[in-house]
Amino acid sequence: MNPSLAVAQPSAQGLSRALVTLLAFCCGAIVANIYYAQPIVGLIAPDLGLSAEHASWIVSLTQLGYALGLLLLVPLADLVENRRLMIATAVLATVSLLLAGTSGHGHGQLFLGYALLIGFSSVAVQMLIPLAAHLAPEQQRGRVVGNIMGGLLLGILLARPLSSLVADHFGWRAVFIGAALVMLAIIVLLALTLPRRVPEHKASYSQLMASLVVLLRRYPLLRQRSLYQALMFAAFSLYWTAVPLALAGEHGLSQSQIAVFALVGAVGAVAAPLAGRLADAGHARRGSLLAMGLAPLALLLGLTTPGAGVIGLGLTGVLLDFAVQMNMVIGQREVYALDPASRGRLNALYMTSIFLGGAVGSAVASLVYSQYGWSGVAFVGAGAPALALLVFLVVSRRR
Repeated sequence: MNPSLAVAQPSAQGLSRALVTLLAFCCGAIVANIYYAQPIVGLIAPDLGLSAEHASWIVSLTQLGYALGLLLLVPLADLVENRRLMIATAVLATVSLLLAGTSGHGHGQLFLGYALLIGFSSVAVQMLIPLAAHLAPEQQRGRVVGNIMGGLLLGILLARPLSSLVADHFGWRAVFIGAALVMLAIIVLLALTLPRRVPEHKASYSQLMASLVVLLRRYPLLRQRSLYQALMFAAFSLYWTAVPLALAGEHGLSQSQIAVFALVGAVGAVAAPLAGRLADAGHARRGSLLAMGLAPLALLLGLTTPGAGVIGLGLTGVLLDFAVQMNMVIGQREVYALDPASRGRLNALYMTSIFLGGAVGSAVASLVYSQYGWSGVAFVGAGAPALALLVFLVVSRRR
């Protein structure tokens, strides 16, 4: 037997607690790379010579790069030795972050290219989770994956407030340089502790990519769920890219105060376990109706309660995060049930569509806000999940 294959098999005792904690930390730190810029585009853009209308392209291109990485890099985990692949992507992420953090004044176009690379190279998290599931014994698999997903969620929730705090005290460049140093530490940790895994899949890369098209054509539910969540995530990204601009411009909040505000998203995290229980109990349709109905109402909430100010914006964030996470978890459960043997590729297609939607939402955020203010953001944002709800109802009636 090939020794590299032997170490890839899970031991009878399963993964150690230390290795699970390490993988959870790595997932959280890597996924944070695509969220650092979101609350500080108002600082980055003028320094680099980008107009207010183009500021949100920083976030949009990061998400677009992540979508491209999901589509083009993640399937390689079925062909290439996993540890080497993850280290290579982490090295590229480190270089991209360093280039972003050392960008000179007026180099806005170059920075947009670095943002695309940061997103593209931060997809190792979508390789780590399946690898952990492979290494864990059957009786421990759910707990191991759950713990690692907890680290990923923590990275998402802490990235925005952390970048706001660091930018407020040390400047926005320190955010990217600090993230690059964290990635260097992750490279060392992965090289020293992660077991090797050589996939048994024998198809070529072109055959693997062609199979994605086959899956997309074969399963209407995959296309439907991808569309719903892409529209939901477009509203999510629109909100979280525009709200720091509103908090600073209309309400006079500092970056540190915006950091505290960003923590409101943590409250919406309770949606994930609730959505899982609803779907397990056979209430996926009701949960989806609740999520897709709640999202547009959340975005319009601030317009119906004049004078609510920062509190109203915060409540919108909590409800929107709750709705988006609930719909995503329900969608994942239904998509994964389509073909257990193809879950990795189904996940790549589903997540790619989500971040394409997020890239569109981020791209229009600063333009909509600069032209129409927060009311424009609310109406445009509410329109995306409302469209998802309409399509969902039409599909449900046909069934």
